[in-house]
Amino acid sequence: MSFEIPERGYLLDTHIALWAIGRPNALSARALKVVLTGPNFLSVISYWEVMVKCMKGSLVLGDPRAWWTEALEKLVAIPIALQAEHIPALASLPPIHKDPFDRMLIAQASVEGLTLVSMNADIAKYASKSMRVIG
Repeated sequence: MSFEIPERGYLLDTHIALWAIGRPNALSARALKVVLTGPNFLSVISYWEVMVKCMKGSLVLGDPRAWWTEALEKLVAIPIALQAEHIPALASLPPIHKDPFDRMLIAQASVEGLTLVSMNADIAKYASKSMRVIG
């Protein structure tokens, strides 16, 4: 399934997607506004992260297999698949943060020209002229 990505939009970090659905009051006012206005994008990387964390027991959801479809629907989000062109962007990222899921989301946002929405202070350190991060 292929989707055209508009020039501007917001790639939601996994915790932003989880909080927007389950506890929106945990989001900053700015993050909540972005989620409500969009356009929102959700990476398959977040689905992978949710599944891995549920399998390890560090995240509890009703049915993690159903989370992806529900999240896309509730967040009115456009899915982004992992593409080969996203991978080389990892090499240019400074070693600020070691979380592989977060680093891949940063790379995807950078390649796709999307603003990454995250309340993670380490991710905010990646912001630059060419990479916007809001939280």
